[in-house]
Amino acid sequence: MRRYRAAPADLRPELWFTYHVYHKAPDWLGPPVAKALGIPYVLAEASFAPKQAGGRWSAGHDAAGEAIAAASAVFNLNPGDVDCVKPLLESPQRLVPLKPFIDTAEYSSPLAAVGTREMLAKRYRLPAVDTWLMVVAMMRAGNKRDSYQLLAEALATLQARSWCLVIVGDGPRRAEVEDMFAAFAPGRIVFTGALAGDPLRALMAHCDLFVWPGVREPIGMAMLEAQAAGLPVVTGHGPGIANIVRDGCTGRLVPRGDVGAFAGAVAGLIDAPQTRADLGSRARRRAVEYHDIATAGATLDRVLTGLKAGSWP
Repeated sequence: MRRYRAAPADLRPELWFTYHVYHKAPDWLGPPVAKALGIPYVLAEASFAPKQAGGRWSAGHDAAGEAIAAASAVFNLNPGDVDCVKPLLESPQRLVPLKPFIDTAEYSSPLAAVGTREMLAKRYRLPAVDTWLMVVAMMRAGNKRDSYQLLAEALATLQARSWCLVIVGDGPRRAEVEDMFAAFAPGRIVFTGALAGDPLRALMAHCDLFVWPGVREPIGMAMLEAQAAGLPVVTGHGPGIANIVRDGCTGRLVPRGDVGAFAGAVAGLIDAPQTRADLGSRARRRAVEYHDIATAGATLDRVLTGLKAGSWP
C-alpha cells in the first residue's frame, strides 16, 4: 500500500475488480485496498443470501454484504441476484445488467462445422437416427448429478422415438451417471468424455437439440454456447437461465424438476424438425446480438471508463 501510494500516478492501480463475491467466497482485500488507494471498487456476479445471517457462513455473509455495499459498480449476470444485491448499494444505478457472454464467432465460423455428420457418426459411433440430442455438463455431485438423473428418467419415456443422446463431459460421478443410462439400448447413449475447442464445436454444429434439465442451475454457459452454434435448448426455468434461453423463441423452458414436462418438450421438438430448425436459427441470432463478447465489452468499457473519469454513475 505504501509503495502504491508513493508511486507515480501512471503506475498506481486505477480500480479494483473482483469476480463472484458471495458468502462462501467473500472479498477480504478489495474493499480496504480500494478505500486506502482512493480507487473505484467493482464487482461482477455478486450474490447475497440473507438466510445465511447468523449461520455457519455468517462471517463470509457479513463480509460479502460489506463488499457489495462498498462497490462503485456491480455487474449483474443473473437476475435472480438482483433483489438481494440492489438494496445494499448506495444507488440502484450501481447495479449494471450484463448478459452472459461468449465469443460467438467461434461457433459460427467454418471451423465449427469441420467434418460431416457421417464423419462424426463414425468417430463417436453414433447411430443413424433422425435426431441427435446433446448435453454438455460435468459429472459431479449436487445439481449436475440431479440433472442427469432427471434427464435419464425423462428420456426413458421417449424410447419409441428415433433419437440418440450424445453426452459430453466427465468428472468424479461418471460411473454413477453411466449407471443412470445403463438400461437404454446399446448405442442409444454415447459418452464422449470431456471435449473442448473444435471437436466440441463440430458436434454442436451437427447435433439437433440441446437437452439439460438445469436443476438449480444459476446460468448455464453450455446452453449459451449451444445456441450460438444454432442448437435450440430444452431446459428448466430459472431466472438466470431465462436470461439466456427464451421460451418459444430459442427453445423450451419447463418447470424445474418436472420430468413429464421436460419429456414432453423434448418429444415435441423431436417430432417437429422444422420448428427445431426455426428455434435454432433464432437462437444463433440472439446469441450474436445479445450475448457476444463485443457487446459485453462495450458495456464494461462504458462503465469502467466512466468510473475512472469520475463521471459514473
